[in-house]
Amino acid sequence: MAARLKREAALLTGDGLLAAEARTEEAEARLCLTWHAVAETAREMRQLYGVAG
Repeated sequence: MAARLKREAALLTGDGLLAAEARTEEAEARLCLTWHAVAETAREMRQLYGVAG
């Protein structure tokens, strides 16, 4: 949400640094979601195959 607001503000003001910050925050959020998805998949696989982890 904050990244989206920064991106919109950057577009309105033409602030390149703010736009870069917004892109960085968006990338960090996507990375975090991906990491959680991988961890959840690994947990499900361990549970399915009875592997301790």
